[in-house]
Amino acid sequence: MQKKVSFVVLTNTGSPARQFCASRSTLRWAAVLAAAFMGVTCFVGFDYVQLKRASLHLQKRDADLSGMLEAQRGEVDLQRKQIGDFAGEINALKEKLLALNQFEKKIRVMADVEKRPDAGNLFGVGGSIPQAMDPKAAFNEQRNSLVREMRSQVEQINLATVNQDKSFASLVTHLEKQQRLLASTPTIRPIDPDAECWVSSRFDWRTSPFTNQREFHKGFDIAVREGTPIYVTAAGVVTFAGNRGLLGKAIIVDHGHGITTTYGHCSRLFKLPGEKVNRWETIALVGNTGNSTGPHIHYEVAIFGVPVNPEKYFLN
Repeated sequence: MQKKVSFVVLTNTGSPARQFCASRSTLRWAAVLAAAFMGVTCFVGFDYVQLKRASLHLQKRDADLSGMLEAQRGEVDLQRKQIGDFAGEINALKEKLLALNQFEKKIRVMADVEKRPDAGNLFGVGGSIPQAMDPKAAFNEQRNSLVREMRSQVEQINLATVNQDKSFASLVTHLEKQQRLLASTPTIRPIDPDAECWVSSRFDWRTSPFTNQREFHKGFDIAVREGTPIYVTAAGVVTFAGNRGLLGKAIIVDHGHGITTTYGHCSRLFKLPGEKVNRWETIALVGNTGNSTGPHIHYEVAIFGVPVNPEKYFLN
């Protein structure tokens, strides 16, 4: 006969005590079931905790991925905007280059300077002007072709910049030569045009006032009050200052490029050989020295030693 175990349940409510009896085998099965229940409960609890942790990790990772994706989207939008801005800057730079090229053409027309036949055009020999790019293409499916076009146009602009630089350099060199030549060209009268004076003899055949013989007068004579300032008519270097036979006191200035000017019949000389002079600088005073019939200046212009008509150079 199996032994039984009794359980007495007492309450604090005053109700009668209750007694329960159970065999030992029943208790063993109950203990096994309780242990199994506790194991299952612990396993389920642990698995729930693990799943909860995994869920929180996934949520965090999803949040991180969403943040990264949003940041990448913002970066892509920024890059698209930068590409569009760069395309606009390329268009603006191209317009400036074309404007500079047009400005150079105007200067060449004004200075009567033509390009060399082999100089080519702004974007190379046979090169055409690149078309303007659409900056909005950076925000649609055409952005890849826009980037390729940008690279191509940057190379073309670099070539155009080099060509424009060379063209400007040649123009500046030519203008500098022209400037030096103009500075050395006797373009003014040796006497102030507002002074009371008149032309007494031109560059032409005349009857000599001393021999009454027909002779060619190689200069340009201006009769004016004695002591009137004599201006050098172009920049140069004094090569002679002193008495020169029939010309009396005279000054000769070498202007370079084979051009010389002579100022004769002076009363006083202010320059010495070797001194540099500039246009409008006073170099002497009008006199009546040498073979002269009255106060005047005898002015000559010669190119490589050959006298030419001074009046052809007067601009004032």
